[in-house]
Amino acid sequence: MQIQDKPPYDTPFEWMGGEPRVQALVDRFYDLMDLEPAYADLRAAHGPELDQARQRLFWFLCGWLGGPQHYTDRFGHPRLRMRHMPFSIGIRERDQWVACMDQAMGETEVDPALRARLKQSFFQTADFMRNKGI
Repeated sequence: MQIQDKPPYDTPFEWMGGEPRVQALVDRFYDLMDLEPAYADLRAAHGPELDQARQRLFWFLCGWLGGPQHYTDRFGHPRLRMRHMPFSIGIRERDQWVACMDQAMGETEVDPALRARLKQSFFQTADFMRNKGI
């Protein structure tokens, strides 16, 4: 029996580099959403102002990655699907979200092994948020 490789850190949060690196990822994600025409549908779904979304995603990701529970300390359980129901999320929005986050992970130099794991988890979570067929 072969022992499975253990990641180099106890949590993805530690592996990523803590709060400064999570903040850099979130900032790049929203900057790309604003800059790249390929993410136009995703950007349109966020309304004119991104500051609140940036802050909430940072708080959420810290906890989701195994770090401080900033989001739940402020708002309780994330209830992601319920909180996203007011927004029209289909395959196009899901795919743009995942592509934008993957590009942000690449540009902020998230470790390739961690990036691959997170991309899969981000896809599953984004797919769960879908509330329209296309």
